[in-house]
This record gives sequence, C-alpha cells and structure tokens, in this order.
Amino acid sequence: MKKKFKVTDIDCASCAAKIEDQIGKLDGVEKSNLSFMTQKLIIKGDDDKMDKIIEEAKKIVFKIEPDAGFEEI
Repeated sequence: MKKKFKVTDIDCASCAAKIEDQIGKLDGVEKSNLSFMTQKLIIKGDDDKMDKIIEEAKKIVFKIEPDAGFEEI
C-alpha cells in the first residue's frame, strides 16, 4: 500500500532527510520518501500495519518539526 501526505513547514532539507530516514526504519515500511521541495511524503508499506505506520510517522514528524503540518492527500 502506498500513502501520500502533505508535510508543511519543514525548516531544512536535513530535517526532511532525518524524518525520511526514521520513517523508513519503522516496522512494515518498504520505502519512505520526503521531498523538502514539494513537501510531500510517500510511505510504501505493509497494508496490515499502515495505520500503525502512519501513527508513528506523525510522531516522528512532530518530534523533529513540532510546528509542521501533516495531512493525507
């Protein structure tokens, strides 16, 4: 399953890379990609674990970028 999100107000490309890396390490994630330029996050992972993956991904985003926006598109 592939899910797309708009992640707004990321301060720098380094922060985007940290978020992408940490989401990519979550159980059930096959691939994650966060573009600093387009502010789009794509998560590809296990269908059965996707709800948990999204919940954990939000926590990661807000831990690194507390003022960020996170919404599914």
